[in-house]
Amino acid sequence: MSKITSFKTGKTIIIAEGCDNHFGSLDNAKKMVINAKKAGADVIKFQHHLPDEEMLPAVPKSKNFKISLYNFLKKYSLTLQQHENIKNFCKKKKIQYLCTPFSLKAALELREIGVEWFKIGSGEFTDYPFIREVIKMGKPTILSTGMSSQKEIYDIYNFLKKYKKNQIAFMNCTSEYPPRINDINLKFLGVMKKNFKDFVIGHSDHTNTIETSIAAVALGAKIIEKHVYLKGKNFGPDRDVSISFDQLRTLVSSIRNIEKALGKEKKVYPKEKIIRKWATRSLIAKKNIKKGELISKSKIWSIRPGTGIPSKYYDNVIGTKAKKFIKKNELLKKNHITIKIT
Repeated sequence: MSKITSFKTGKTIIIAEGCDNHFGSLDNAKKMVINAKKAGADVIKFQHHLPDEEMLPAVPKSKNFKISLYNFLKKYSLTLQQHENIKNFCKKKKIQYLCTPFSLKAALELREIGVEWFKIGSGEFTDYPFIREVIKMGKPTILSTGMSSQKEIYDIYNFLKKYKKNQIAFMNCTSEYPPRINDINLKFLGVMKKNFKDFVIGHSDHTNTIETSIAAVALGAKIIEKHVYLKGKNFGPDRDVSISFDQLRTLVSSIRNIEKALGKEKKVYPKEKIIRKWATRSLIAKKNIKKGELISKSKIWSIRPGTGIPSKYYDNVIGTKAKKFIKKNELLKKNHITIKIT
């Protein structure tokens, strides 16, 4: 896979979100890289957490997990050195490395190890000072819009328009763990594409299935992000929003097929022409018709195959005279009638 240098690649960028499902293990993280590559993902994404830079220890815990997020991150976050190791491993395995910084210090550290683009999570979507400093680094940046109102999305868009040289993407997102299906609102992708034309629009999917991601591509999403987990290791804070690598492989295959099916042209294709010969309808004599006899509605009808006079000429043929004898169940031909068939 070639390096992604632009969000506008012509195909959907599929991101496998490793999140913290490595549980602090470099070996697990590398297994995730290998599995993401095998599944056909373009990108494997991790998260750089410096807990004391991003939250107070007393931050409320999520209802879907027993220990506090602060304590979980203290125990399981990857070090910067591990991130650099993973980044180099991704290069070796020919899959793009991406990382979400959850603090400005984390972003600065990632820049130091040569991270080429950033993902900003939904929790930081309205953090103007943080976003400004990340955007000023001049790297392509993806922002998720979960937990944000439409007004907040428009406000951030207007805030970011001044950075026209940057590549920026907005991700439709619902930050529920997992989300109610009625809360996904996939058609909001169309609203985003219409109103934020200078940004690439994608979908960050927190369901634990693949259907909505496939539908998002059909609706125009150019980036898809899905949380993934290793077999037997789905017990972290993201357990309810993650899919297996087998599911990811199916998702990638489905998206690539959907992309091929999204053409705008309508024509009769060669394989259709073969079927068209027998599947379409022609006019047929329902009874013997003598030469010179007036052709009435009681004497002809439509039937397969489509190798005679097309049935669309039914009204044109009614009231004409037969130029020669036509047998019952014989398909009408051009030399049977007095009018010109084009």
